[in-house]
Amino acid sequence: MRASGATHTADATTAEEGLAIQEAQAKFDSDTATGLAMQNTLLTPRFYTTDFDELDAIDVTSVRDIWDELIAEMQADPNKGHFKKNEDWDHVDWDGMEPELKKEFIDFLVSSCTAEFSGCVLYKEMKRRGANPDVTGLFQLMARDEARHAGFINDALREAGVAVNLGFLTKAKKYTYFRPKFIYYATYLSEKIGYARYITIFRHLEAHPEYRFHPIFKWFREWCNDEFRHGEAFALLMKTDPRLTRGGNVLWIKFFLTAVYATMYIRDHQRPAFHEALGVDTDWYGHEVFTKTSEISKQIFPITLDIDNPRWTANLKRLRQANTDLTEAADRRGPGGMLARLGARIRAGMFFARLYLVPAKHHEVPDNPRMEPGY
Repeated sequence: MRASGATHTADATTAEEGLAIQEAQAKFDSDTATGLAMQNTLLTPRFYTTDFDELDAIDVTSVRDIWDELIAEMQADPNKGHFKKNEDWDHVDWDGMEPELKKEFIDFLVSSCTAEFSGCVLYKEMKRRGANPDVTGLFQLMARDEARHAGFINDALREAGVAVNLGFLTKAKKYTYFRPKFIYYATYLSEKIGYARYITIFRHLEAHPEYRFHPIFKWFREWCNDEFRHGEAFALLMKTDPRLTRGGNVLWIKFFLTAVYATMYIRDHQRPAFHEALGVDTDWYGHEVFTKTSEISKQIFPITLDIDNPRWTANLKRLRQANTDLTEAADRRGPGGMLARLGARIRAGMFFARLYLVPAKHHEVPDNPRMEPGY
């Protein structure tokens, strides 16, 4: 469906229109990139499904004024037409790029594309199944944005001779069921940490343009502002039911904070050449992103993780080493390989538990959760 006649995902006004454009381009996509996107591990982006009837029953009356302001901001569509190449898109010498950097950067782009598209699929399905105009309206707008982001990354990948077949992913990738409240926690953090990651890179390269080895980083400010607005929407969804951020649910919030932070830290340390090319120390970058995300999440979560606690840092590093050991043992055959993998999994579970048990910091949650991007 292309009711508006758009020919580029950046100009598409709905997720369906953006996906139709991507489908027409699928003949250019590569099996290699699609295969990477199809992987299902603890560290790769997943596709999610949930109880759509429960989502459809959300009543936003208690946050109506703030809700309408956010929806109006998203309907104004400040980034329409932004996510496509223009005169600021520099030539990329993919053939001359250092091989390890090229490998890690493609992995970064494929992972980012899959994560953006995962959100698009979930949001589009909610719009399709729901009847609540407040909820379906929101998810349609967020699906539109994510479709644009995924399409833009795929445009960048095609220059390297690879791209992800997004239509194939929709049909073939395994879906994970999460209860709606888990979708709120995980997706809220995904959107807010995405903002923190992109704006940290953007500001760093703004100050040090000599490290901008690819033009896509020039688009990160507008990109992360979309992520920020999506996080605001999930904060409001949680605000409609105070039970979601109280009592035993605080333990779930702490679990998702720990899991999201740890996953990001491990994945980033798997791309040393990528971060070296950007001119950032991976440990500094991780702490900077955690700091920003923790400060932002105070808008709705009553706790933040104590990321400056020596126990947190020590166990995060141990968890990363256990994951490295697991990766190295993956191809080992026989009883020795099986024991190595089992030992690495046990150690990873133990170190994650130790991370989780580091006492959290508590604070009051404001009555009005709305924030503006300030970094």
